[in-house]
Amino acid sequence: MPPITVMPFERLELQYTKNSWPFAEGRRPEIDAHFALLSRANPNLWNGRALLLHRFAAEGAVFRGAYLETDYASFLAWRDWDFPDASMHNCFGLAALRASDGAFLVGVMGAHTASAGSVYFVGGTPDPEDIVGDAVDLGGNVLRELREETGLTAADVTEEPGWHAVFAGPRIAMLKVLDVPLPAVALRERILGFLSRETKPELADMRIVRGPADLDPMMPAFMPAFLLHAWG
Repeated sequence: MPPITVMPFERLELQYTKNSWPFAEGRRPEIDAHFALLSRANPNLWNGRALLLHRFAAEGAVFRGAYLETDYASFLAWRDWDFPDASMHNCFGLAALRASDGAFLVGVMGAHTASAGSVYFVGGTPDPEDIVGDAVDLGGNVLRELREETGLTAADVTEEPGWHAVFAGPRIAMLKVLDVPLPAVALRERILGFLSRETKPELADMRIVRGPADLDPMMPAFMPAFLLHAWG
């Protein structure tokens, strides 16, 4: 994998195109068999729809890109088979929740999810709900995921201008720093209260990270890269 890099952008210009994905079409029987195997191990998996980035360019302070739509089974196969189509990228938004005392809060993915046990910021791969006209609204995606996973709304946070993009091979994590006017412990308790009222919450826990000693081996590589960048 090439070195992981963190780059700031003032804005994102993301399009939706109706391109097909040759990988998903050409390997359909294998993909379906793989998803069936995953579903037997985890019946909670749902073959919904996802958006993947098929081209992008970093042009000064602007990140431009174009997404196509695929099924979640194809996305999982591409991920699990070590990203055989190098032309594609999983470009997703994350809510970098920052408490009033400077600590960040990260979620632990629930056992019923496709990323069980992973530790990272609230967010996820965009889907057709994030398409507005011919554009993909990653900012709206972040706020939607925040509401669904933590109960926090746009009224509870202050958005830091711009984005931090973490380029990590086939993954491009787009982080939006969201400041919350609560200390970390109180913010964690508020989110845990929301999770306790959910029938099947996506998150199993929220954790507070204040410095390098709080980095977790279950964090994907883009997480330590961003956090060390933020702390440094």
